[in-house]
Amino acid sequence: MIPLAPPDATMYWLSRRLPNDQFLLYCFAESTRTGAELRADLAKRHGSIPELGVRLREDPTGLAMPAWVPTEPDPSQFIEHTLERPTWPALLAALGDVVGTGVDATRQPWRLHVFRRIRDSPAPDDAVTVVVLQISHALVDGRGASDIARALFAAHPDPGDAADRPAPEPEPSIGAGVRRSLAAAVTLPAAVVRTVGRGVRAGRAGSELAELTAAGAVPPPPPGYPPGPLNAPAMVGGHAVRLLVCPAEKFRTPGASVTVVGLTAISMALQRYLRGRGAEVTRLAAQVPMAMPRRPGVRNNYRGLGVDLAAGEPDPSRRAAAIAAELANRRRRAAHPLLNVQDAVTEVVPPILLRRDVGRYPIDLVPAEITGHTVVSSVNRGPADLTFGGAPVRFTGGFPALGSVMHLTHGIHGLGPTVTLSLHADPQTVPDLDHYAELLREACAEVSARLR
Repeated sequence: MIPLAPPDATMYWLSRRLPNDQFLLYCFAESTRTGAELRADLAKRHGSIPELGVRLREDPTGLAMPAWVPTEPDPSQFIEHTLERPTWPALLAALGDVVGTGVDATRQPWRLHVFRRIRDSPAPDDAVTVVVLQISHALVDGRGASDIARALFAAHPDPGDAADRPAPEPEPSIGAGVRRSLAAAVTLPAAVVRTVGRGVRAGRAGSELAELTAAGAVPPPPPGYPPGPLNAPAMVGGHAVRLLVCPAEKFRTPGASVTVVGLTAISMALQRYLRGRGAEVTRLAAQVPMAMPRRPGVRNNYRGLGVDLAAGEPDPSRRAAAIAAELANRRRRAAHPLLNVQDAVTEVVPPILLRRDVGRYPIDLVPAEITGHTVVSSVNRGPADLTFGGAPVRFTGGFPALGSVMHLTHGIHGLGPTVTLSLHADPQTVPDLDHYAELLREACAEVSARLR
């Protein structure tokens, strides 16, 4: 058994209240192989990907962390969807239903959704296969999920997998779980003492960080923002998705990263969209996940950065420069070692107390202040050398989860010669997603032209 680290357990407990799975989309040219052959090919690869051979076991007493235990993948995790009309609009409608679901990590922490013979896609092929890897956020973060997909769809998988791998370890007995619970009960008082001790050190670290900030040695924390039209109501009313597939060279401009180009286009499109709905837009911000160095035993290694989108700057070039500077400052602060001291408190909080805190978190309320009006997740998924059933990959996308605050999220995903902007929205909050997608397409072209 492998106990979950606190960040991963937090993700799992949150998923029990609000789905937060990751959805990684890959579009391939249509394969000539049958569904049975595709299943068999994927089954051969499971053995080389340890994350696909586990499920979660909860501790019934709540005293110990949930733990990953070995399991064999089930054929039901490969879902081949049949559309009445296999066209791109019909696919997008079906994906809206898919991204509204959540896996049960105690049974199957991942699924693979397959849509075949899709016509009228953004790819150059007459028909394509779209594959969506749905995976529990407790199991991996965005970077880890991309690594799993790369291993799953590699054109040349590692030769020493499946057939040469030893038989899987048996799932631990109930007695092993009882011993873990007893051990957690015995060590509970010491864990409380450690939590208090680290809390004191975290308080001192916070004071030191504030002093460094006041002296200008560390960038200040992001300001709060009032919620806007995209941040209510608290409960998600539905799911809709769109994808804008663009040539990567449009995002490769002198002095600006792909993430900055995407954020600039998103900021302009959001501002125009909200003003078109009669909203006053003087300030906009995005939550941008930032990958952190991997830590032993921790599968979610990132921080959320609140990045101001320079809504008051009308010139695209100056707006991009302001966003780039803001993003750099947010990264500098997020990487400061004193923040690790504050994070260390959570590492020793007894599981029973951590789970209680997650259960009490008010996900059904929109706070008075937020750090971002939308989420923008940006991941480079590497070269376009992946295949599915022998067919080459064309592009990739992804859909960050909606929540009580975020009713419109964005993905920026690069793969070889393409960059895809993915949109995930609550139709009750964004009823005209196609209109917003067109504004975003126009903003991308404008930013690319100006920055060049």
